[in-house]
Amino acid sequence: MALETTLILFKPDAISKNLTGKVLARFEDAGFVIRAIKMMNLDDAVLREHYSHIADKPFFPEIVSFMSKTPVIALALEGEDVIGKVRDLLGPTDSKAAAPGTIRGDFGEDKMVNVCHASDSAEAAAAEIKRFFKDGEVFSY
Repeated sequence: MALETTLILFKPDAISKNLTGKVLARFEDAGFVIRAIKMMNLDDAVLREHYSHIADKPFFPEIVSFMSKTPVIALALEGEDVIGKVRDLLGPTDSKAAAPGTIRGDFGEDKMVNVCHASDSAEAAAAEIKRFFKDGEVFSY
């Protein structure tokens, strides 16, 4: 097992429904350690960079609108195989297909309104953590 760090974004639905504490508790109960956490507004430039793989899709403006509704909370979590384990805790991207007991199955609504974004690989996690946290904002202790 490898010690990894991943990025989580608590999406506007998690913020507006006051789910962040419940979801964060699930991550901590799974043994993951918070290395960085902050609330921020996402501007168009950050959203275009973060979603560059779908920026040319017709539904991209809807994503920008949704992700701009409220601030989001960015979280860097560390743990053994945290990337895969967090994605298992979340369940599939489409909340309608997520099993009860997963975060998206319990709190999500659909493919976009699904509580959290989570990095899908070590490479994505490294790039996403750099995107949302400046040097000195991710801590080891």
